[in-house]
Amino acid sequence: MNPEPPKAGPAALYFDGHSARACPVRLAMEGGWLIAQPLAEEGSAAGAPLRWPPDEVQWPERTRHGQRLLHLAAGAQLQVADTAAFDRWRAQHGPREGWVVRAQQRWRSTLAAAVLLLALGAAGYQWGVPLAARAVVALLPPAVDTAVGAQALDSVRSRWLRPTKLPAARQAELRAAFAAAVALAWPAGGAPPFTLHFHAAGADLGPNAFAMPGGDIVVTDELVELLQGHDDTLLGVMAHELGHVQHRHGMQALAQFALLNTATGVALGDFSGLLAVLPAWMAQMGYSRDAERQADAVAARVLRASGRPPAAMALFFERLAQRRPGDLRGPPMALASHPADDERMRYFRDPGAGLR
Repeated sequence: MNPEPPKAGPAALYFDGHSARACPVRLAMEGGWLIAQPLAEEGSAAGAPLRWPPDEVQWPERTRHGQRLLHLAAGAQLQVADTAAFDRWRAQHGPREGWVVRAQQRWRSTLAAAVLLLALGAAGYQWGVPLAARAVVALLPPAVDTAVGAQALDSVRSRWLRPTKLPAARQAELRAAFAAAVALAWPAGGAPPFTLHFHAAGADLGPNAFAMPGGDIVVTDELVELLQGHDDTLLGVMAHELGHVQHRHGMQALAQFALLNTATGVALGDFSGLLAVLPAWMAQMGYSRDAERQADAVAARVLRASGRPPAAMALFFERLAQRRPGDLRGPPMALASHPADDERMRYFRDPGAGLR
């Protein structure tokens, strides 16, 4: 039986990878091998055909624009200008295109891939990043929380806070009452570490309380004034912030921020802004609804353990709801930005409120 003749294809330019001189050739396929037959130039005979086995040829993907470029062994290349003729010849005689390349040629497949990519990205942002952040934080020693929290607190003080105007006796009273309530909630010890700081904040922050990683809890004079005569509620707000400390929500939010920025840096090749913005960002971060529920549970635990009704916390949300939206400015981390929604108010008013 006679061997199958070469399947002639389009014209191409051959570059041997050593010089810029192009050699006109005619492509062909024979037994799975790619053949480039040099075309005879005027006054000279055609040279011997060049051959490459399948594993030495990198075939190009089919695209809408541009010429076809085949990469060969030792840096050689074949350039084909007539893309339509090349695509027809390859479809009949060349290696089969991969399913990805075929899918790219169909708008429905491309649209489905784009939707799937967006869905995966949204799922990763919603569930993957928080899970990864919790895993990272679990590996960090508490000393890291303390160092990060101290830096973030300095940033907040320089931007939003002023020295407190609360009398020293009032500060001591609140510190003693909160310490006693926390001790009752953890009678066997093991309560999260904390340090209370009182500061005046003015219109830039207003009535607020917020916690830094490591246990620094800031309470503004304006919040003390807002809850004047309702120390049970004020202690509940402090306990809520202690819940953020216990569950390391600040570090988890920071880890999520770092993971997302690292992913962006990998994609865009720029890590320069990450370290520069961390301290200021720590002062402005928000918490997820799940984190708020966990912190609410700690507030209920402390209030119940100290003989105070968790329903006292509902007053806090009512007082905030009475204020104009423009009065509640400052970092989203602050309790003033937390929604006083019906779910949380129902939770604190429930006589059976406790750890969830």
